[in-house]
Amino acid sequence: MIRVGIIGLGTVGTGTYRILKEHHDLIKSRTGIDIKVAKVADIDLNKAIAMGLNKDMFTTDAFDIINDKKIDIVVELIGGTTAAYDFIIESIKNRKGIITANKSLLAQRGREIFRLARLHGSPLGFEASVCGGIPVIRAVKEGLVANKITSIMGILNGTSNYIMTKMTEEGKPFKDALRDAQSHGFAEQDPTYDVEGIDAAHKLCILISLAFGCHINMKDITTRGITKIEPVDIELAKEFGYRIKLLAIARQDEGKLEARVEPAMIPISHPLSSVGDVFNAVYIVGDMVGPNMFYGKGAGSEPTGSAVVSDIVDIARIIESKNTLKGFSGLRFNNRIKIKRSDDSCVPFYLRFTAQDMPGVLSKVSGILAKYMISISTVIQKGRQENGYVPIVMLTHEAIEGDIKKAIEEIDRLPFIKGESIYIRIEEGLS
Repeated sequence: MIRVGIIGLGTVGTGTYRILKEHHDLIKSRTGIDIKVAKVADIDLNKAIAMGLNKDMFTTDAFDIINDKKIDIVVELIGGTTAAYDFIIESIKNRKGIITANKSLLAQRGREIFRLARLHGSPLGFEASVCGGIPVIRAVKEGLVANKITSIMGILNGTSNYIMTKMTEEGKPFKDALRDAQSHGFAEQDPTYDVEGIDAAHKLCILISLAFGCHINMKDITTRGITKIEPVDIELAKEFGYRIKLLAIARQDEGKLEARVEPAMIPISHPLSSVGDVFNAVYIVGDMVGPNMFYGKGAGSEPTGSAVVSDIVDIARIIESKNTLKGFSGLRFNNRIKIKRSDDSCVPFYLRFTAQDMPGVLSKVSGILAKYMISISTVIQKGRQENGYVPIVMLTHEAIEGDIKKAIEEIDRLPFIKGESIYIRIEEGLS
């Protein structure tokens, strides 16, 4: 029998416990392994009562699980980067199997955690840390292990994708779409990590470690959110044949790694453009298999709990077989790679300025763009608004991002420009 201890009875912890209990016989029939939840820890005793746990199975002290020699696998599901780190490190030192869904902790301290796990021979599973129920971690570690992965592109955050879907399909402004997401429980009261791209960047860190065998810091990932996107941008994107998505991208370019999370325009014909609502998708290109796309629910009690249980089964097999590769996690930071600066990136761009409707404005804006060698392919000026300002939208040919930012900074200082102008990358080469 394999005994499991679960730390944290939140959304994912509850789902994990329920799956292990309700599908115990199914899992045993498929694997031949008897997996039992031996103990659950949470600071809230009421949760244990609500779930019908007897007092022998419940504790408010996580170390009752970590130090219990009869427990084989510790499942950390409390989140955060302080107590969770301590729980994982102590579990490793006690040579337990460890499972976590903690993307933030792995993104920030994963290198240290995986090194220690290898040193102590503790298997570590983290399938649930990226895209909930989508088995993308296992796909990269195992299914695509014979491939040199050239690029990863993904919609990695369900909250921001839900907001963008509402803005696209119903024409809602960002604030209204956010309130909608909060009312349905898809967004937190403080949605910063979701709407500013931070959550997606944490997940991208983990995928980069797996796909490219190198550690990357959060500061190396260009990260911008969706808060400045307006309905006019979505409407015009549609006219141009694109949809706007908060896209996470990692790809090798001339020996350097480009990593970014930001709004991007992608062709309507690309499969990622049709991923709506709270769903996630990851589009991975390998040199042998070509493009693969993984799609499904990226969060929630049962989908994420399913991913946690898949790791439990994996580690249970390792323990049962007394495999000498117990410490294998799938992460090997062997590669050193240079980071490509975002300012050096060269792609087409969508630009939007809010300007006074008066003669000469367009020529002055165009003149500044020309100064920075930015060539315009399309210009659209919407009709006059009540306040006398109009949105001017331009599509550029390929341009260097650093030049785009310098040009916008100069244009925004012009007396007839109102507010902060925006730029959105156009991702054409999503092969």
